[in-house]
Amino acid sequence: MSKSNNNNQQEYRRVRTPKKGEIPGVVEQIMGHGKLKVRCADGYIRMTRIPGKMKKRIWIREGDVILVKPWDFQSDEKGDVIWRYTKTESNWLERKGYLKM
Repeated sequence: MSKSNNNNQQEYRRVRTPKKGEIPGVVEQIMGHGKLKVRCADGYIRMTRIPGKMKKRIWIREGDVILVKPWDFQSDEKGDVIWRYTKTESNWLERKGYLKM
């Protein structure tokens, strides 16, 4: 008889790091209608929107760490949410120096 090790194994996931043109940020306020006010790591506070493909699948709360893609125009003011990090992933990002708030 062989025992299963599934109970003792930890699940390892690769953390999505910010690529060129993407900025991590913390949700400060939920404005409604899929819009969020986010304090980004580059010092700007941006009004972001949650795209339709993410709206019903991922729930975002105040204090969550997200990844923002600034718009080509009004890049200092507006952007799109492209990823939401879990608490464990956001702790890893902070330890590695990606979150400088």
